[in-house]
Amino acid sequence: MNLHSLLLISLVFPPLVHSGQHDYSDALSKSILFFEGQRSGVLPKDQRMEWRADSGLNDGRSTYDTDLTGGYYDAGDNVKFGFPMAFTTTMLAWSVIEFGELMPPNELRNALVAIRWATDYLLKTISQPNRIFVQVGDPYMDHNCWERPEDMDTERTVYAVDAPNPASEVAAETAAALAASSMAFRSVDPGYAETLLRNSDRIFQFADNFRGAYSDNDHIRDGVCPFYCDFSGYQDELLWGAAWLRRASQDNSYLNYIENNGKTLGADDNINEFGWDNKHAGLNVLVSKEVIEGNMYNLQSYKFSADSFMCTLIPDSSSSHIDYTPGGLIYKPGGSNLQHATTISFLLLVYANYLDRTSQTVNCGNLIVSPTSLRTIAKKQVNYILGDNPMELSYMVGYGNHYPQRIHHRGSSLPSVKDHPGFIACKEGSIYFNSSNPNPNVLVGAIVGGPGEDDVYGDDRADFKKSEPTTYINAPFVGVLAFFAANPNLS
Repeated sequence: MNLHSLLLISLVFPPLVHSGQHDYSDALSKSILFFEGQRSGVLPKDQRMEWRADSGLNDGRSTYDTDLTGGYYDAGDNVKFGFPMAFTTTMLAWSVIEFGELMPPNELRNALVAIRWATDYLLKTISQPNRIFVQVGDPYMDHNCWERPEDMDTERTVYAVDAPNPASEVAAETAAALAASSMAFRSVDPGYAETLLRNSDRIFQFADNFRGAYSDNDHIRDGVCPFYCDFSGYQDELLWGAAWLRRASQDNSYLNYIENNGKTLGADDNINEFGWDNKHAGLNVLVSKEVIEGNMYNLQSYKFSADSFMCTLIPDSSSSHIDYTPGGLIYKPGGSNLQHATTISFLLLVYANYLDRTSQTVNCGNLIVSPTSLRTIAKKQVNYILGDNPMELSYMVGYGNHYPQRIHHRGSSLPSVKDHPGFIACKEGSIYFNSSNPNPNVLVGAIVGGPGEDDVYGDDRADFKKSEPTTYINAPFVGVLAFFAANPNLS
């Protein structure tokens, strides 16, 4: 290990009580299993999360006479939000694309099943010409109840956007999800992969031809805001969707799109963010592959931004920007902080791989950062999440001996339909919400929102910013864990 790496580790991360070697393979398996607990629709016979049952079986039929069953509930509620679901799908697929060959065959299969549960639903959302279904479920009515998805009797409002009204960010993220997933399925189901890619191209045209934010539509805003409003603009999703179509299809028209529209669509803006709403850092890493491995120097500005982002993660760098908790966790305000730790860790590993293949480093001005240094930062984040933190608590449910017991999740906190077959109405679930007892159903693999900036976690079901899991926290972590399961001793 070089001097820079040693200095970097000592400056970023204070010594903690370590739990010894983590079982990354076990964590990988559980991170994928989590998605079975989030399923909506008719559950398959091989469902492993056995306390769950069928739900949302009439989604789409009453209002639009269309089948919108399936997909995932985004978090601890019973709403299907299309924007974060599409991003979750993109990240699951990217995990398989970059790290799938490192996964044990059975876990690769499970990951592909998790992706297909989402893509089958996403295909339904774009099955009608010039229309995209962006959400199922009234979030205010849903959030007013503490109810199992199997008992759900709140209004299953369907939110649709018809051309020429815009839904650029949801449509373009759906395009990204389908394009990335087509790559994940190409070797195992080429026919399905082709279907995904064809529909990706079609829905991207909808996104690009009718530009604007979906939450700017009056009939959509009240249902999606403030939960998954478009806060950062739709322009980044257009570039992100085009970049994925370029990678999946190798079509030069998409290469031209990301080259010619970079400035006008703000490719240089907010480059230090990556998540369900802001794609910039991920976009820059994704496109950088074309520069690093394909010598596409006309896209050099994307690589420059990716390099700059990596440098912000290093306190020893003159351009250090990201905050860390005293215990060493990447921290951004706003709640559900572990979404930042998992997405950034994913980007660190992907970028390190791109650089490694061509023996490149990152120039941070006052120091040169190696791929090994980037992986070291990522591993510290992973180990923190799995238990090497001041609370000595695993933030992945079901992993290790100590993990959150009272997560903010309806299905997990209420008795299962197997244990309590009788209907539990909207307000009847409140006694379970307010209970201090551990959740009766263990949502194995769920990663909660995580601790505050002081590294403190209270295991409080009501504190949803800390105790609620989401699909988009887990999705990038699948790839991260696949890497470390195959490289457990990498320092």
